[in-house]
Amino acid sequence: MAVISNGTTIIDAGALGGSVAKGAMTLLSTQTASSSATISFTSGIDSTYDEYVFKFINIHASAQYSNFEFQANASGGSGFNETITSTFFEAKHNENDSEALMRYKTDNDQANGTAYQNISVSAGTDNDVSCTGTLQLFNPSSTNFVKHFISTVQNYRDSDQSQISYVAGYINTTSAIDEISFKFSSGNIDSGTIKLYGVL
Repeated sequence: MAVISNGTTIIDAGALGGSVAKGAMTLLSTQTASSSATISFTSGIDSTYDEYVFKFINIHASAQYSNFEFQANASGGSGFNETITSTFFEAKHNENDSEALMRYKTDNDQANGTAYQNISVSAGTDNDVSCTGTLQLFNPSSTNFVKHFISTVQNYRDSDQSQISYVAGYINTTSAIDEISFKFSSGNIDSGTIKLYGVL
């Protein structure tokens, strides 16, 4: 009888076979902003992985109060204007303790809209201000189902607030999604890094 040591999963122990553990993340590409109007990933999103994860690291806006956003293109499409239905929650807390709240934000969701989807809002432009987080995109190469996504972004926003945005929804198409674009609602992505990972 085989014994698995404490803290070792059945995947780590090799019970499911294969040389790479399920859930392993593979770095596919990295893009670094430098006063960039957009950062777009136009390759690397295909049927190789069931899940793709974008990691945002110290994304800094050039314009005060701008929103960090994403959109997608279906295979063969252009314009980054796919139909999205989404939800948007936020929690925030001021440095001076004057405000602390959690709420649903109807002005940041979409109901079959084609605009870029907000995933973080009200960016500040001070030198020490940025946002960091993730966007998960599930099974983008499927031609049977809509494409679900989940985003969590922590933002040091204007007015010296800690804000975390929880966004989820689906890209309402059964066509494969193979391109994702990021931008701010105004101004440029002044600096920061976005990494794309594939997840087994």
